[in-house]
Amino acid sequence: MENILELGYEYAKARYAAFGIDTEEAMARVAKIPVSIHCWQGDDIHGFLSSDALSGGIQVTGNYPGAARNPDELMADFDRVLALVPGKKRINLHAIYAITDEKVELDKLEYKHFAAWVEYAKSRNIGIDFNPTLFSHPMVKDGLTLSSPDEEVRAFWIRHVKCCREIAAQIGKELGTPCLNNLWIGDGLKDVPASRLAPRMRLKASLDEIYSVKYPAEYLVDSVESKVFGIGVESYTVGNSEFYQAYAAQSGVCCLMDNGHYHPTEVVSDKIPSMLCFYDKIALHVTRGVRWDSDHAVLLEDELKEIALEIIRNNADEKVMIGLDYFDASINRVLAWVTGAQNMQKALLIAALTPSDVMAKMQDDGNFGGVMAYREALKELPFGEVYAEYCRRQGVPSGLKVYEEICAYEAKILPERA
Repeated sequence: MENILELGYEYAKARYAAFGIDTEEAMARVAKIPVSIHCWQGDDIHGFLSSDALSGGIQVTGNYPGAARNPDELMADFDRVLALVPGKKRINLHAIYAITDEKVELDKLEYKHFAAWVEYAKSRNIGIDFNPTLFSHPMVKDGLTLSSPDEEVRAFWIRHVKCCREIAAQIGKELGTPCLNNLWIGDGLKDVPASRLAPRMRLKASLDEIYSVKYPAEYLVDSVESKVFGIGVESYTVGNSEFYQAYAAQSGVCCLMDNGHYHPTEVVSDKIPSMLCFYDKIALHVTRGVRWDSDHAVLLEDELKEIALEIIRNNADEKVMIGLDYFDASINRVLAWVTGAQNMQKALLIAALTPSDVMAKMQDDGNFGGVMAYREALKELPFGEVYAEYCRRQGVPSGLKVYEEICAYEAKILPERA
């Protein structure tokens, strides 16, 4: 079997070489690009601070058995993900994943509540990214947080995000790699607003206060994330794309684009090169939108491949911070986790195996037929053989072997969690 796999890769290597593509260089390049894998796929975004149901524009559907119920189970599940996904990885945390025996309010969180996560990351040589949690809480009043007309509500959430930034900066310092602290709020209105400006001015004032505290860039990267609409806020979103784009340009924070947070006819792949014209860094939450909702497990679809292409062909490996964001409770959660993470790796490798420089020259020369011919011919190349070799060298399985290992893990842990 090993000889067959080796022969398959050698054949694929020769096929790509005919296009001027070095498969060895492509695999080495992709192996260095970190992908931040979200912890909340493992427990349906419940976290460890409250047993209350999700609210505030967040909804997880499905009741597949085996969701992690505590930090030990979530870490064990994430270890399975790490063992089944190639490439350089990080873990992305929400503030509600604090590990503590005491009752702690969101605006009183400290670094010590995440020290166990830092030790976990250190022992596995991975970085950590972070997110304040501005949903599923009694202080979300009338669907509003940082844009609320209630000063007490705004002050609570300002304190929460401030302490999260402090925690994230300390995490970055401890791990020796910058921690991305991403801010998303579900603020908006179900029906047509009487004022669109006033909530946005309040949000701007809140952000100004939050980001008035500065941290070293080698410890912390701040980002803000927009959305076109959400559940229960179908008519108006305070933090829309235009608001955050303008705020990021003015304040120096980073924009994070979630490819499920735009109108269905908009694509993030087209936004990436526009952003690269003006920003040193941009951040992504890669997901899969279906109809009016996002956050489905990532599949190897055309838009995912285009997103990866824009990162690779623009040499933005270190400029675009890639994170995943989806939550599916209708299937085995580890399977959904691994499938999305592996597909991100596949998309990056496909992009690295694309002769973009040759095709860009054709475009500049007006040879659009040549671009089309190359694009179509590339679809015939044996990418699967290269990806299988990439996984083999990374010490992880590929193909249906991944599913088999997850089924074996499920058979072991489900009786324990029944």
